[in-house]
Amino acid sequence: MPRLCLCLCVVFLLVSFNVYPQSHVPVAGESKVEFKIRNFGFNVNGKFGGLAGKIVFDPASLSGSGINVSIDANSIDTDNNTRDNHLRKEDYFDVKNYPRIQFVSTKIANGKKSGDFVITGKLTIKKTTREISFPFTAKSLTNGYRLKGEFKINRRDFGVGGNSTVSDNLLVCLDVVTRKSEDK
Repeated sequence: MPRLCLCLCVVFLLVSFNVYPQSHVPVAGESKVEFKIRNFGFNVNGKFGGLAGKIVFDPASLSGSGINVSIDANSIDTDNNTRDNHLRKEDYFDVKNYPRIQFVSTKIANGKKSGDFVITGKLTIKKTTREISFPFTAKSLTNGYRLKGEFKINRRDFGVGGNSTVSDNLLVCLDVVTRKSEDK
């Protein structure tokens, strides 16, 4: 009986002190999802808004960490309304049928040095899901983390646009600030 009481006390203490990874949410006003691509031989920069989802991250417990986030495809902004409206149409992002672009991690591992990590997960754009991996850094903040990373994708792998003067490959740059969520 004393062992049972001791075990219950230990379990209670572990649960009380949140020894498991803490749930976070992206801070929309401080986070950036940007991209760079070439069009007609010129560099075009753009961004997306509406970043939302759940981020469970603890550098000391990567096996319990995971990321499930999405962005609003309709929020695409390349600083050119005509181009942005075209990118929202069916042959590019088809925002009417696919309003969100989603990323769900399947694994987070340590990188080569302290504070560096490698994330693997499923990126879904329109009706196509592909596995991607990319390095990122994590900096601890007072009430969350700043996660920064970048990766390259081929837009045509996701059925975004066809043959055109737009480059097939683009660079996605992430700078995500998180804060602890009220949910566990």
